This record gives sequence, structure tokens and C-alpha cells, in this order.
Amino acid sequence: MQPSLSFFSGFTPNDLWFLAEAALRTLWISALSISIGTVLGAIFGWILYEGKLTATLTLAPVLDVFRSVPLIIQLVLFYNFAPIVGLDLDPFASGVVILTIYTAALVANVARGGIEAVGLPMRRAARSLGMTYWQDLRHVVLPIGGRAVFPAWVGVALGVMKDSALVSVLGYVELLKASQILITRTQEPFLILTLAGAFYFALSYPVSRFAASLERKWAQ
Repeated sequence: MQPSLSFFSGFTPNDLWFLAEAALRTLWISALSISIGTVLGAIFGWILYEGKLTATLTLAPVLDVFRSVPLIIQLVLFYNFAPIVGLDLDPFASGVVILTIYTAALVANVARGGIEAVGLPMRRAARSLGMTYWQDLRHVVLPIGGRAVFPAWVGVALGVMKDSALVSVLGYVELLKASQILITRTQEPFLILTLAGAFYFALSYPVSRFAASLERKWAQ
């Protein structure tokens, strides 16, 4: 009688925990990069809006480079170039730097679009009521423009979370790298990739649902 083969042969509960830890590392590097990148992107967007010709000739081309060059190339080039200029960065730090700049480059156009979404008559009205320039930005532009571009920002955030998988090429053991390690050891690609996809869904779905609930709240 031939011994029966189990579909789950070679995969253990410890492997599931290994994937869960990798998912937390994916969440950490994504949250850090998205948070810092959003702040920088908002600043860059404001500069692009207010800087006009100067920003178009200086900042805009740099942001275009980070938006246009594939992220995996940016990661590899930066990780290998950093030691040449004296920066001793591990894969995590290198990934955060590039993902942050990449996020900022994407958010910059979103932020500029949010500012442009607020009509000049409304801004002039705010100034005529005695608001300063910064009060106008805080109490008029941010609430109105922010709501207008919030769905676009959510799309950027979810995209960066998935793109964080590319940091695996540097050796950082996030969810995709952990999946590759387990596939090599267990030879169970379907099972491992299904679990990895489930973890990615578990990370992304709450964000999309929370964003949808905020949009419904604002629409009321």
C-alpha cells in the first residue's frame, strides 16, 4: 500500500507565524513610508502650486524622475549607491527612504490638485473675512481640498503598501520575501501564495473600508 501524500506536507504552524510576522513588517515599513511621504508630498504640492515657474523648473523634474523610473530600479540603485557616499543603511532603512520619496512624488500632484480644487473666489472671501494666508490654508483649503483628493490619496497609499513587496530585492524579509523563503523550503507555492494574498487583503481591506466610511460621513 502506497503512503498517502498530504497537501499540507512540510507546512507547519510556525510557518504561518513566520508569514504573520512578515506581514507586520510589511505594515510597519508601509505605514512609516506613507506617513512621512504624505507630509513631504503635501509640502511639495504646496510648493508646486505656489512656486509656479520656479518649482516647475526645479522640483517638478525631480519628482517626475521618481514617478517615472520603476520602483525596483530606484531601490537597487539607492541601496548600492548609498555606501559609496558613506551612508551605511540596512535594507529596511533603504526601503523606507525610497518608498518615502516615491510616495511624496505621487502625493505632490494629489496635494496640488487639492489646492487647485478650492476656487479662488472662496479663498478671496476667506481673506476678506480677515483670515491670514495660513488660516486660509488650514480652515478653507485643507478641509475642502482634502476631501476632494482623499480617494486619490487612498489609492496612492494602497498602491505603496503593495509596492513595498519590492523591498524584498534588498533582502528585507517582508511578506513577499517570507513567501519566497517558504516556497523554496516547502515546495507549496499555491498554499503559500494564497496565504500571502490573504495577509495582503487583511492589511488593505480595513484601510479601504475606513476610507469609504469617511467619504460617506462627509457626504451627509
